[in-house]
Amino acid sequence: MSENWARYSRQMLFSPIGQTGQKKLSNSKVLIIGMGALGTVIANHLTRAGVGHLVFCDRDYVELSNLQRQLLFDEEDVKQSLPKAVAAEKKLKRMNSDVKIEGHVTDISSTNMEDYLSEVDVVIDGTDNFYTRYLMNDAAFKHTIPYIYGGAVSSRGMGAVFIPGKTVCLRCIFPAFDGNGQTCDTIGVLSPTVDMVASLQALNCLKLLTGNAHTIPEKLVTFDLWKNEQISMGMPKPNPTCPTCQLKEYPALGNEDQGHMTTLCGRDTVQIHYTSSHDLTYWEKTLRGISTAIKKTPFLLKVDLHEGERFVLFPDGRTLVQGTEDIGRAKALYTKYLGL
Repeated sequence: MSENWARYSRQMLFSPIGQTGQKKLSNSKVLIIGMGALGTVIANHLTRAGVGHLVFCDRDYVELSNLQRQLLFDEEDVKQSLPKAVAAEKKLKRMNSDVKIEGHVTDISSTNMEDYLSEVDVVIDGTDNFYTRYLMNDAAFKHTIPYIYGGAVSSRGMGAVFIPGKTVCLRCIFPAFDGNGQTCDTIGVLSPTVDMVASLQALNCLKLLTGNAHTIPEKLVTFDLWKNEQISMGMPKPNPTCPTCQLKEYPALGNEDQGHMTTLCGRDTVQIHYTSSHDLTYWEKTLRGISTAIKKTPFLLKVDLHEGERFVLFPDGRTLVQGTEDIGRAKALYTKYLGL
């Protein structure tokens, strides 16, 4: 046990946690997928609470529009175009030296989701899309790890905890998701809504890690802060044909092609991931002649194209084509300048 446990004194005075629960927290490992609005709040709480090992993955970098609700970031992160995982890791390490902080700049897909699950006690959703949520759900149930779901848009939020062997899974509640066009980038989101959802996720994580899982209701909680409305719906009975928690087929983990080209809903961006790496120095020299503006950092390369779109290249091989949601258009630009 750390000699610096005075920082947790008020938390240990809370009898359901106490010294025993604090020891359990210090020996726990949590994986957060997504370090945006939800992820930054969750990571803040868990780092301050003394979770022993915190791992998180995010594919994006900090932009000015993030600062309204993504609480670990500031204007300097925007100026440096820091990847969110890098900026968050720096902030969190300064927050609590007791905690092992491990940030990864990567896009979670069927090819790497399971790579981050070693010795993980809880998986937490900090994302904004159901493709990645199905990946987390399938991976968590395959490896019998609790999965904490959360979502926020406008003034509305929802959350639930899925525990393999005890509850149904995410697919039993949302067997398919076609989207309704309502995202933070299309209809906005209030920061307090994000805080509420993420704080509930962090709270449920603390309950799981300290042996208080019995206090977590088996319900899908939804609320609208602006309208002062809250509804709790009981979990349904398991769907006997559910490919995850009943048939144990875990379809998201086998869908390797879906992650190669993805429209980032509401972002006016297409992500293309056809290669395992990008040499940023090489591409900076190669693309300079076709760019109206080019900026390279240790973490990414921004290239403004004469056509009006922008490339953002990452060392892990991902390319964001910003300025279009047309996959055909994005693919054409990618092929024209980067090859395929």
